[in-house]
Amino acid sequence: MDEPRSLKALWADAEAKRLSLETTSFPPMSTDYRDAVSSAITLYNDCLTLISKLSLFSPNESLEDLHTNDLPFLLTNFYLAELTQKLPSSGASERKHLVSAARDAYERFLHLLDSYGLLSQQYKKLLEQYHDSPTTFSTIPAASDPVSRRNAKIANYRQEKELKAKLEYLRSRPGYGAGEEAEDGKQDGGDEDLVRQVHLAHLEYSVHMTFQALESLNREWEILAMAPPEPSEAQKAQQQAAEEDARRRQQQERNKDGYSEKLDPPLQYGPGSRIPGGPLLSTDGKPLRPFTLVNSRQEIAKGVFRPGHNLPTMTIDEYLEEERRRGGIIEGGGEKSWQQPEPDEDNIEKADEETMKAREWDEFIENNPKGSGNTLNRG
Repeated sequence: MDEPRSLKALWADAEAKRLSLETTSFPPMSTDYRDAVSSAITLYNDCLTLISKLSLFSPNESLEDLHTNDLPFLLTNFYLAELTQKLPSSGASERKHLVSAARDAYERFLHLLDSYGLLSQQYKKLLEQYHDSPTTFSTIPAASDPVSRRNAKIANYRQEKELKAKLEYLRSRPGYGAGEEAEDGKQDGGDEDLVRQVHLAHLEYSVHMTFQALESLNREWEILAMAPPEPSEAQKAQQQAAEEDARRRQQQERNKDGYSEKLDPPLQYGPGSRIPGGPLLSTDGKPLRPFTLVNSRQEIAKGVFRPGHNLPTMTIDEYLEEERRRGGIIEGGGEKSWQQPEPDEDNIEKADEETMKAREWDEFIENNPKGSGNTLNRG
């Protein structure tokens, strides 16, 4: 017969199983994932049973009465609630059961910490609000305006980051060790004061996450309440029988009309062969080979011996003449376009015109010397 396992060993196995879920990549709805979560839940439930047998926690004790190594066991219900939320479900009714179980575990966790005075004044007020209306509890006032609600959400997020940063800082200090308990009951490894601070910081962070989770569970419960009721086993059997009858009647109607889901055989041209020719339709009007309906046999007959390409509609000369008429051809240019014609010495009028043009240009240059244009407002 196996010896009973100690709480320390059982807790170590439960923690290892829980942490393995964060590193493995099981599909959320797979059987392996469900089995792993269920196994971790079973281990934490065994820890709760052993804690109850050992009477580890008592309402007559205070925080100073708790040993440092016993502080992590206060998180058992918190981890149970988190794992219960991760369990996959097949319907709304099953999910409601899981939500209720997770909510109960969170409540046990808060009540246990409250009995040891581990809840600050802020979280005590939230716990009172939760007791007043558990199903409508929210960390953000419902009657506040959108700006106040947004600021409250930001404050919750910042507080979560601060608590997490504090916990990571304490764990990173050199004096922090594993906090293992030796056989004589003394602390083995690490500064006991620092280890106790780490455990208390972890509890404070878990309390903050508990109230966030309770609010999230209430929102989920509202959605589940709007889900349609699931049919009973008798209704499922009746619905399945009705579907079978409808499928059978549909098949009978198809058989009556000669309907078949089998594919038609390949089309054969001609009687009993694939050679082109033969009738287009069978005696019952079924096509025997592909054909095209046309409205003019003469046009098709004319196009039988024509080339496969488009024939020209005009000659090159006709095309150039049409382009010249449309203005698409520019005449002139070449080497002669820049050559100046020889002046005619006998044309006196033309010579006088050129002389006057040259004089006007000379007068313009004298009246407008170089640099006398835009002086950029310099006078």
